[in-house]
Amino acid sequence: MMKKQNLTIIGGGSTYTLGIIMSLIAEKNNLPLKSVRFYDIDAERQQLNAEATKILLQEKYPEVEEFIYTTDREKAFKDTDVFFIQIRTGGLAMRERDEQISLSHGCVGQETCGAGGMAYGLRSIGDMIDLIKNIRKYSPDAWVLNYTNPAAIVAEALNRVFPNDKKILNICDMPCVIMESYAKMLGCELWDLVPEYYGLNHYGWFTKIRNHQGEDLTQKIKDIILEKGLEASAVDIAHDQSWQATFKNMQVMLADNPEHLPSTYLQYYLYPEKMVAKEDINNTRARQVINGREKTVFAMCQRIIDNKTTQHENMHADIHGIYMVRVAASLLFNKGDKFIVIVPNKGIIRNLQDDAMVEVPAALMNHGVEPYSIGDIPTFHKALIETQLGFEKLVVDAWFTGSKQTLVNALTLNRTVINVSTAKKIVDDILIENKRYLPQFFK
Repeated sequence: MMKKQNLTIIGGGSTYTLGIIMSLIAEKNNLPLKSVRFYDIDAERQQLNAEATKILLQEKYPEVEEFIYTTDREKAFKDTDVFFIQIRTGGLAMRERDEQISLSHGCVGQETCGAGGMAYGLRSIGDMIDLIKNIRKYSPDAWVLNYTNPAAIVAEALNRVFPNDKKILNICDMPCVIMESYAKMLGCELWDLVPEYYGLNHYGWFTKIRNHQGEDLTQKIKDIILEKGLEASAVDIAHDQSWQATFKNMQVMLADNPEHLPSTYLQYYLYPEKMVAKEDINNTRARQVINGREKTVFAMCQRIIDNKTTQHENMHADIHGIYMVRVAASLLFNKGDKFIVIVPNKGIIRNLQDDAMVEVPAALMNHGVEPYSIGDIPTFHKALIETQLGFEKLVVDAWFTGSKQTLVNALTLNRTVINVSTAKKIVDDILIENKRYLPQFFK
């Protein structure tokens, strides 16, 4: 019998929370739970999710002995086995401003890429460091699975502050979401595929995709994408026009550079002008989420609460949640399953600096994460990674030092900006907009 675990979800007010709960229900045999706790600083937003979750657990997961939601860290964090962290400092309102500031200067306005990613990263760092300190106060041996964006910048900062904490793991579901589309295209299950992959978060490439029988499916995948394109098939994004357009761009990226299968986010760095041209500053991606996903999810929560049942709702586990749960299960029960995660390089990519936080496949065990060696990578990909890595490291440097010049240098390296005078203007606007979150830049 597997020991039942205590789980705390930090960011209980997220629009992804119900999907994670559905995933925990779907995966209850892989990760049996004794207790589920929600923590959020926004009590009102969390309450809607939590009251709906209470009904959901009663109906579909009565084996859970305790469910609580709170704004009290001690109550939420004490005696926890595993944490899922999904915070958004500044909320969707600040995400919208991040996107608008970048677009107002003719640059990519995106949540995790370019100047928008820089602003979001700067806001996230302080809260994440504070949360980890509190987690370690109340649950010193818990696994901490962080998928707060932008994961690359957050991982860099956490690795500097907690270099010896082997139970913090930064992860992102994007490689998994892409593989879900490959699986649908091939007529198999996502979990049938075994990837080889390297890069930084939101900045990487699949070099090989095999099945568990060892058959190399890479060329077959490339041929289908080049001929027919690729569809976003993961259930939570399949009906989203923006995501479908993003996946359609995979065909263009692969045709322009067929060596490796690219991550979706590379479109922002390889075709920045095209990405800017399609955006509407008054209807950014953040605004679409505010008017779409956010309203839909919280309206559903309210209906569940009013009806005291989930039976009239179309609810499903999503790949984002199932990925989180399976990662947690592999770590807690020493399964050694292979997942793509973010770890210190330390020679994994041989011709890249050791202190880079790289995204690579690893076996996940209860004593830690064991990454697979990549070896040397090609000059083109290495040069792209090093430029982006320089940007990420300088953003974190700037957060610790409060140096505006370091932020300008960071954005100058970023392929979505490049121009120094534009970088200076964007940094000015971001700092003014984020003054309450970033007091170190105003001393």
